[in-house]
Amino acid sequence: MTRRITPLLAAAAVALSGCVTQATYNKEVGMYDTERQLNAQLETEIQADQVKIQRLQDRLKVTVEDEILFPEGGWQLNSRGKATLDKMVPALKDMKDHRIEVEGYTDNVPIGGHLRHRFPTNWELSAARAAEVAKYLQKQGIDPGLLTAAGHGEYQPVESNDTAAGRQANRRIEVDLVPVYQQQ
Repeated sequence: MTRRITPLLAAAAVALSGCVTQATYNKEVGMYDTERQLNAQLETEIQADQVKIQRLQDRLKVTVEDEILFPEGGWQLNSRGKATLDKMVPALKDMKDHRIEVEGYTDNVPIGGHLRHRFPTNWELSAARAAEVAKYLQKQGIDPGLLTAAGHGEYQPVESNDTAAGRQANRRIEVDLVPVYQQQ
């Protein structure tokens, strides 16, 4: 019974806002199902405040702290990161009418000497991290035609970089599920 309430509420909200196509209705119901599935699969990480799931109008944003995915200053996924992404894969595989945009972000601390030769700036590091996540998702069976990867470096902080907690919040990967609208 509880399982049906969320899609029914979504349908009621869409119906009250005006007429919609069947495709739009299906996307709305599917997005609620995906959100529910991701919340269930990532419950441990959500409770530890390491993953956040937000519904933003017609899209879903999953924010993952970088320390779950990568070693400090690194760009290659660690085993914990792969396990976390593996929890997301079943929900993402069902997203045939959504793009999966993987976005990397960093704090404003300059790249340390041992990585500076590979990543001259945080921009390159954030792009490498996003690409690493996208490539891993592809290896797990996600359609690469739906995947994109982008690095934003330090240029879109969610907190001040003046504190350790703020810098930690800014080091993140976001996986955005964005609808693909077909031309008619």
